[in-house]
Amino acid sequence: MTDIRIFRLITAILIGFTLVLSSATHAVEPRRPIVVGYLAAFKGLDLSIARTDLPSFTHFNLSFANPDADGRFVRDGRMTCMGDETGANLSVEALRATVARLQASGAKVLISTAGGVIPGCSGDWKALLAPERRAATVAALVELADTLGLDGVDIDIEGQLLTEIDRAGDYTPFIAALSGAMKARDKLLTCATASYEGGMIPVGSIPYFDLVNIMSYDAIGPSWGEAGAEHSSYAMAVRDLDLWLSRGVARERLILGVPFYGYGFGGEKANWSYRDLVAAHGLNATKTDVIGDRCAGCRYITHNSPATIESKARLAAEKAGGVMVWELSQDSPDHALTKAIGQGISRE
Repeated sequence: MTDIRIFRLITAILIGFTLVLSSATHAVEPRRPIVVGYLAAFKGLDLSIARTDLPSFTHFNLSFANPDADGRFVRDGRMTCMGDETGANLSVEALRATVARLQASGAKVLISTAGGVIPGCSGDWKALLAPERRAATVAALVELADTLGLDGVDIDIEGQLLTEIDRAGDYTPFIAALSGAMKARDKLLTCATASYEGGMIPVGSIPYFDLVNIMSYDAIGPSWGEAGAEHSSYAMAVRDLDLWLSRGVARERLILGVPFYGYGFGGEKANWSYRDLVAAHGLNATKTDVIGDRCAGCRYITHNSPATIESKARLAAEKAGGVMVWELSQDSPDHALTKAIGQGISRE
């Protein structure tokens, strides 16, 4: 073998080794944990954004959009059923500007549909997802995503409505069709789900979602739950993640929901944002998850302290793909809960 041939052989081996090493190095590069934040249009999107540390989030879900009785999300340049803080339907122009602004921060932006309480302006989701209208509803959601320049759609059909649609056999076929349409446009399809019987997305729909956001909160509230309980304990987060892993959600697609709010009982105001808790009771009082005495008939507030949010975020980093927040306008002015997520999810 000549010296030139030997030189070429050695060079080829070295190049190949370098490429393999480069690929291996690239393969083990850490992926940024997912942090999803819901922005509530009914609180005012500008207000919510102003209260948010945008770079801390990888995904924003604008909530909530519903179709009218004809299945249309947009009519005459306005959303048909997506109100702002005044109750007026948002304009398409304003939403486009909001989407672009959030995308400029480096995040993916989705629109969240339905919601825990379906407003009176909404069409009948059960009828819209029935076989004879399903394709039109999918097309309307695709058109909405294209019109607003969105990165995807989030489906937040909950509770009894979800149960009725699923029992009719219409939930998973709708999700399958919507998933195909979203993937064809390189857009995301995500969902929010509870973890109780009758409030969970069906197992058959799981493979179609890019992210499954687990609403690990609201174990107790103003008119439900066991008196004296916490509304969103660490133990609940552990239980919910284990449940959804066992139901077949891939770890990297499983997102743990945490609350930026709490509930009051026994004479306390019923609904509290973390921001209002700090203002009313002081920072030291919010360092634990309960303000007052937690028992049946007692006066207390149940919420998540920064320490608990950090612990849950660390749990999500270990067992899931990230964290989801409901909702972003409720953090304190110094972004205490958002910072806690960052510390926990990076395992610092």
